[in-house]
Amino acid sequence: MGSTPDDQHETDGDAPVDDDLFDDAPAERLSWMRLFALVALVAIVGVVAGTGLMRKRASSAAQPLQRSWSVPYVDTTLTPTYEFQDPQSNPARDIALAFVVADPKSACTPSWGGAYSLEGASQQLELDRRITQLRAAGGDIMVSFGGQTNAELATVCTDDDALVSAYRAVVERYDVRVIDLDIEGAAVADGPSIERRANAIATLQKEQAAAGKSLAVWLTVPVSTTGLTADGIALVRSTIEGGVDLNGVNAMTMNFGDADHPTADMLTATKQAIEDTVNQVSGIYSAEGLELGPAQSWAHVGATPMIGQNDVKGEVFTLEDAKGLADFAMAKGLGRVSTWSLNRDQPCGASFADVTVVSDTCSSVDQKPLDFANVFTVLPGRAPFQPPTGSVTVNERHQTADDQAKSPYPIWRPEAQYPEGYKVVRGGLVYQAKWYTQGQDPSATVANPWDTPWSLVGPVGPNDVPFTPTKLAPGTYPDWNPKTLYAKGATVLYDGLPYQARWPNQSAVPSSLFPVPPDSAWDPQFAVPGEPTGP
Repeated sequence: MGSTPDDQHETDGDAPVDDDLFDDAPAERLSWMRLFALVALVAIVGVVAGTGLMRKRASSAAQPLQRSWSVPYVDTTLTPTYEFQDPQSNPARDIALAFVVADPKSACTPSWGGAYSLEGASQQLELDRRITQLRAAGGDIMVSFGGQTNAELATVCTDDDALVSAYRAVVERYDVRVIDLDIEGAAVADGPSIERRANAIATLQKEQAAAGKSLAVWLTVPVSTTGLTADGIALVRSTIEGGVDLNGVNAMTMNFGDADHPTADMLTATKQAIEDTVNQVSGIYSAEGLELGPAQSWAHVGATPMIGQNDVKGEVFTLEDAKGLADFAMAKGLGRVSTWSLNRDQPCGASFADVTVVSDTCSSVDQKPLDFANVFTVLPGRAPFQPPTGSVTVNERHQTADDQAKSPYPIWRPEAQYPEGYKVVRGGLVYQAKWYTQGQDPSATVANPWDTPWSLVGPVGPNDVPFTPTKLAPGTYPDWNPKTLYAKGATVLYDGLPYQARWPNQSAVPSSLFPVPPDSAWDPQFAVPGEPTGP
């Protein structure tokens, strides 16, 4: 699939887990997605992370496992930001966030796409808040490490303890129960990094188990129409032998041919690749002491097509192909289906002239927004956990009177004019303006996401710090005086904060409400809460 400067790749995966695995979830995490039990319908044997997967034998099953799980990828750092936390923008709800990679300046430090630290993503992308909102809406995340661009942590971090700490930092910050290891390019055959990664993930799984939690792991790898390559088979085997309880192998069913010999029938090629991968994975597991029945073998495999135009010119995965894959996954009990990516699940605009070239932000095929996502939402394994009876959601818990002294952004005002990108607080929730707006209540119910100028970001959290601008030392500029006639461009201090005159004025008081009204004579000369900022 296509790649962006920050982090891109094509596919990733995750697996559902037993309800009991979420009993110790934090109170704020009110709704968890199911990680389906990778088991047969006739003889059920737990195979999710933390159950000693590779050292237990499972009974064979006569019927397919009808629990395929839809978990599409979101390119987390791609601009424009995909609002995965808003149910009106994300019918899938459960999503795979891609990609965590090594910080280019610090090999053992995790980053989002090499562009944002974990804390930077929280501040600049509102990632933590958006994840909280997704969970409150009944969904959950899987985190994907690696991808096509940038360096997966184990390929550059050679300190074993630091590598464990890097993976741990991500798992603990986002309280994830499923991760995806997306290994591509030269990393597929890089023996030292494969060994380091396996040891680190196995250690982390043991730590999570000791804490009463689970950590399910999927391994995402490129495939051909004949399944895993020789290097891919060795990668899967080495990962298991390194001690990782591996939930399954996610096949990147894309880019099968080349420019001279593109694959015309992508659905047939995809099915063949999956079937061969299932046979290979079953053989690998068997060699490691786990005999899988037919249904269990399918449950240990996932598939990730690249929707629409693939990287290979002439290879197009159509909506009809998607429908065929959904039917195939249901019939076989395929463990999961992901797509690359929700960011691309829309038609290309008139400005994108050459639809035979892959785009990061559109599919290049004739479709309506989210058509591909809606095809795969029929897969039953995507159903999230529901809050216990009598519990309240994050949204309900925060529907109280807003207090500016406790809010990280300005309280929404109907008379204020908000430019694109401005953030406000309304009813305990943070919203961001999608375009210029005035007077439209962010909390108002709308039929379609395009009917409102506001995008829901997430709840105001208990750790949010109210905005407090830094006051300047007395004398930095003259104090504002109602008797002074100010010329355009004059700078004053008002309550210790700098303002500049927009036009000549006298006795016009600088506004302390943000955004400043357009008829205000004074323009703040300091960072204002809610105003859009660059990365």
